[in-house]
Amino acid sequence: MTYAVSAPLQAAVYQALVADAALQGLVGSNVFDAPPPGPLPDTYVALGPETVTGANHSTGCGAVHDFVVSVVTEVAGFQAAKEAAGAISDALDGATLTLSRGSLAGLWFIKAKAARERDGLRRIDLTFRASVEDN
Repeated sequence: MTYAVSAPLQAAVYQALVADAALQGLVGSNVFDAPPPGPLPDTYVALGPETVTGANHSTGCGAVHDFVVSVVTEVAGFQAAKEAAGAISDALDGATLTLSRGSLAGLWFIKAKAARERDGLRRIDLTFRASVEDN
């Protein structure tokens, strides 16, 4: 197992999201590794937690990363959030990302959860699974 490909995977996911024209049309440049201090935009995308499991094989080290990408919005209803979540799914599901270290063997959408939060925000958490190799 290796965790060494985690940062390169996160960087590649982030770049794929900020470069996606459909997502830009919905949230502009509001894609964050961590939301910035101060007032937040009405709708934004944030990279979230991950769980990593070793996946070594006979030819090298690998890992499976389950990671979350969230859409958070103050806009009433879920329509805007679901449109952004759909664009994220289109951008990442099955994508062939280039990593600065290692390689991506596959990237899949796993699940999503849409919920209203206490403070009136709406949030959709999308979980993706990436299989990586450190070659």
